[in-house]
Amino acid sequence: MASPSLIVVSGPPGSGKTTLAHRLAQGVGCPALCRDELKEGMVHAHPGFTPGPVDELNLRTLPAFFGAVEYLLRAGITVVAEAAYQDKLWRPGLTPLLELAAVRLVRCQVDPDTVADRIRRRYEENGLRAAAHGDLAHLAEVRERTLTFDPITLDVPTVDVDTTDGYRPGLPELINFARERASR
Repeated sequence: MASPSLIVVSGPPGSGKTTLAHRLAQGVGCPALCRDELKEGMVHAHPGFTPGPVDELNLRTLPAFFGAVEYLLRAGITVVAEAAYQDKLWRPGLTPLLELAAVRLVRCQVDPDTVADRIRRRYEENGLRAAAHGDLAHLAEVRERTLTFDPITLDVPTVDVDTTDGYRPGLPELINFARERASR
């Protein structure tokens, strides 16, 4: 019986994972489901919401995200799922999905200075992102989290991608990786 694929894109904040997830989804021909985009949708439903590192909507986004991914996989839909997966926090949500799909893992890596520049630019260019993540006051903390980021590890095909300046390996290789069927 055929099963869908789940292409997991992870990395620290500002590592370019959302952009890469959408590019991979376009290259594979499937939807991208991005955790922060779900939270942005929640923020719009809660006027006056003030985001923080651990806030009510962060806690509510997690089950909504995994529920949506599971729903799509059970419907037989291949999906690119993107979030700042850290092993300890995200493994419990990802592990049950290994039974539903052929999983491939793409881990974005970038240096902390690039992260700081990207996040600063993101806040200046797109107020919607700030609504889900807060202001620039926590930029030093984000830099530190980049240095201590605990990448997700699963026993599935995995590729590490340097996103500092473009993609290494390149986008065509990453799309081919995402398209390959992984054994379950």
